[in-house]
Amino acid sequence: MKILKPKNPTEADLVKRAVDGKRDAQQLLYQQYAGKMLAVSKRYARTDFEAEDILQDSFVKVFLYLKNFKGDCPLEFWVKRIVINTALKYQRTNRHLMVTGQDEELDDVSEQDNLDSQFAYEELLELVRGLPPRYQAVFNLYAIEGFSHKEIGEMLEITESTSKSQYSRARASLRQALLRLKQQNHEKVTG
Repeated sequence: MKILKPKNPTEADLVKRAVDGKRDAQQLLYQQYAGKMLAVSKRYARTDFEAEDILQDSFVKVFLYLKNFKGDCPLEFWVKRIVINTALKYQRTNRHLMVTGQDEELDDVSEQDNLDSQFAYEELLELVRGLPPRYQAVFNLYAIEGFSHKEIGEMLEITESTSKSQYSRARASLRQALLRLKQQNHEKVTG
């Protein structure tokens, strides 16, 4: 008697089959999460090429450590954490490229701090990518991923207050960049 495979395998079935080295299950897991995880990678990378490298390195780790996945959280969360950690490791190994100066002065912008829907996702992504790498990491981890400053400090090996300071400076820098972009867009329309 032939055993039929379910057409829509559960996450647990996919994980088990992928751990057992079944390429179709690994491919299915990759297809299921690669798009979302590339978006995460792009938030931490300086270029699309770096983001793709981070994604590739992340999935190597996912398949290497999948046997350790206990199922105590959704697989997507577990994969996302690997992607974030891989991106942060990438930044740490390129630390000489990072700007972390505590004495930088950023102009105070009093305009309300919101990301208007008038800006396209790609424009906003480019603004975040334009931040110094440490500011970019702190901004992504706090504002987008939802980690606390204490957790960020532990992840980046900085103090909680440094995380708060860098987040504040990242926001101020983004506000300035948004105002410049808004002005440029306005000049294009009226110019």
